[in-house]
Amino acid sequence: MNSPTLELKKVVKNYKQGGQVLEVLREVDLDIMPGEVVALVGPSGSGKSTLLQIAGLLDKPSDGDIYLNGQNCSKLGDAMRTSLRSDYLGFVYQYHNLLPDFDATENVMLPQLIVGTSMKEAKERAQWLLKKLGLEKRMDHRPAELSGGEQQRVAIARALANAPKLLLADEPTGNLDPKTSDAVFAELLAIVKETGLSALIATHNLELAERMDRKVKLENGKLIDMRAKVFVPEINFY
Repeated sequence: MNSPTLELKKVVKNYKQGGQVLEVLREVDLDIMPGEVVALVGPSGSGKSTLLQIAGLLDKPSDGDIYLNGQNCSKLGDAMRTSLRSDYLGFVYQYHNLLPDFDATENVMLPQLIVGTSMKEAKERAQWLLKKLGLEKRMDHRPAELSGGEQQRVAIARALANAPKLLLADEPTGNLDPKTSDAVFAELLAIVKETGLSALIATHNLELAERMDRKVKLENGKLIDMRAKVFVPEINFY
């Protein structure tokens, strides 16, 4: 049986604020299996971004453990965490953060070149990803020459450039109009499924969340699995 791509065990995150302790995450448990796409929902300020940052090894929990592909990453140093992020994780944010002086192909090549991929291989993979996302005619355009939806497609391709095992996305279509958002999300979901990676996607859009394999909800610091069965008491009529 496959082990989870991502596993969080009793993860706690607290912040000190004005002499008080603010509990953001309270013993959060989560597992995501290979190939599974999970929607992370919850109101603004509920801690979705914090959870993604911890899962992505960008922040450390106050307590608890993070496992990636069975490896406990909770006590790793900065160098190992950086290496794991490069090899194992892909990130998509609400704002694309593309490099303005590079065209779409070059933006997707850069993460590959950083980890030692050859120029030829990096370009081939970048163009393959961009074609998958419908950008075959826009590959030599810089971000300023692209629409918002096209820029976000490039950001998705960049996140997938190093063939991660886990994609973490924070409101990846949140700054797009509804029609463009729907189209970009459909392409994101299709390429995630085709490549077989796992994904945890934070979104306020419940319609998009329904299209994923399952939903988890952050509420008052606790993570609720929306697959959980509703308890119905047995009624005896006799």
